[in-house]
Amino acid sequence: MMKKRSLHIIRDEHASLAAMLRSMSLLVERGSDKDPRQFFEVMRAMLFYIDEFPEQLHHPKESNLLFPRVAKRAPEMMGAIDRLERDHMHSEKAVRDLLHLLLAWEQVGASRKAAFVDAFGPYVESYLEHMRLEETLVLPAAEAALSEEDWAALDLAFDQNADPLTGKYPPGPAFEKLFSRIVSIAPSPIGLG
Repeated sequence: MMKKRSLHIIRDEHASLAAMLRSMSLLVERGSDKDPRQFFEVMRAMLFYIDEFPEQLHHPKESNLLFPRVAKRAPEMMGAIDRLERDHMHSEKAVRDLLHLLLAWEQVGASRKAAFVDAFGPYVESYLEHMRLEETLVLPAAEAALSEEDWAALDLAFDQNADPLTGKYPPGPAFEKLFSRIVSIAPSPIGLG
């Protein structure tokens, strides 16, 4: 019996990211008026997390390891995989653009808020749709088509992700301060704030 740990890891990482995106949306809805310093600090930290973890660790493993295996063994998934790959190619720039728009809002003031809000809503919707497509089409195809050898390679690679936002791994020293800050300030379901 194959364990397919990588499927659980991918789904856990998606759930954590979706919770973070929803928490960020709540923060944006509430606005920055109550405590601007805290608002901008946590939003920057969350966007930085997205740039550092999903963009640098999660997506490359999907693009380089999972998607090619699925495409080979379930070629009918090529349309979905092509779309997901296009998303991956643009998502790193998108999160950095949001960081810039947030910084502009923080530094220049309310005149820059609309640009951030107008970009942030579609970004969240697109990211949630991206994960939904992976989970409803590509992951079930992978589960049905991949071999034990495929799963062993995927499990080994995804085991190394250790995303602390899933609640299963402590943050490494480099990220401990970042995750502590996010958890202490962010609204539920990510944080205690």
